[in-house]
Amino acid sequence: MESCYRVSHYIRGCDPGFVARFPVRSCITRGNFGRKSYRSSSSRGLQHPRVFFCRSRLSSGKLPLLSDSFSQQEDDEEFHSAEPCQVTGGVVALGKFEALHIGHRELAIQASKAGSPFLLSFVGMAEVLGWEQRSPIVAQCDRERVLASWAPYCGNIVPVEYQVEFSSVRHLSPRQFVGRLSNELGVSGVVAGENYRFGYKASGDASELVRLCEEHGLGAYIVSSVMDNRQLSPESKTDGLRERGQVSSTRVRHALDIGDMEYVSQLLGRPHRLILALGTEILITQNRISAPKSCLLNQPPREGRYESCTAVVGNVSVAPCIVTIDTAYIHIEFRGDVDFHVLELFQNFHVMGIEFGCCS
Repeated sequence: MESCYRVSHYIRGCDPGFVARFPVRSCITRGNFGRKSYRSSSSRGLQHPRVFFCRSRLSSGKLPLLSDSFSQQEDDEEFHSAEPCQVTGGVVALGKFEALHIGHRELAIQASKAGSPFLLSFVGMAEVLGWEQRSPIVAQCDRERVLASWAPYCGNIVPVEYQVEFSSVRHLSPRQFVGRLSNELGVSGVVAGENYRFGYKASGDASELVRLCEEHGLGAYIVSSVMDNRQLSPESKTDGLRERGQVSSTRVRHALDIGDMEYVSQLLGRPHRLILALGTEILITQNRISAPKSCLLNQPPREGRYESCTAVVGNVSVAPCIVTIDTAYIHIEFRGDVDFHVLELFQNFHVMGIEFGCCS
């Protein structure tokens, strides 16, 4: 009972932006290119644009999985900082950042080497372009935890997300886009993958990004793709011409669809964490929790039984469990009887997490 109290007290006392060992600028900021902002004097002093082509690769063998050493209380709302995060003077990595996989992490690493790292992505693309709505790979309320886990790779700094409404940039030419990064957001540098496309109808590529950054006195950093050594099955429709075997969010979705959690962990650089919103429809018994799939806040793996899972509340691993996913429900079965006070934790929090091990 005493240990259960400590877990509960620890979680309740956590601030979403608190990280025990690393400085955190904790927010997901949404911006609009229509607002006027200015570059800091230090960024204006850039006389010579810096252009680097960085090599990165997926090492052979198992990737080390990051341990959870960062505290946060999970919430079913977006994270916001007490004060607006300022991207001015920072270095922005460009991409969709859907899965926050190891390729995205490589972009954040390069951004952290060049300055204060930001991830600049666009929201509302599906609505504007008429794409099918899909569950996110990483739950919105879990993204900050993932970014915090990148701090050891990023000079002990947690990258910050800066989101721009896609509708505000959709019709910009490549030149206009870079101009707004420079003049309105006031960034000091830009990081992108070698296959990055930007501008109206994706008309700009990495080489044009470098050239336009030169014109605006911005540092440009082009990072080579992190490659996936695994060959997908011929019938898989995930490997388009532009992917060419690189780690991608599409591959993560494919791995989840086939229930290969070891493959998912390799692509993400961490175990996949499924987040459930706990409501009145949740059934909790002595050693089992059952919830309808409508409670899931991100993409689950395929239907089946998964061993070696861990139930998580906040960022605290509470109990090992076995997870069974069927057509309508997810069932979480704890190994042995679970203390009442542990079950009470699940009832007192809005969300819980399930972390998947590599064995299924």
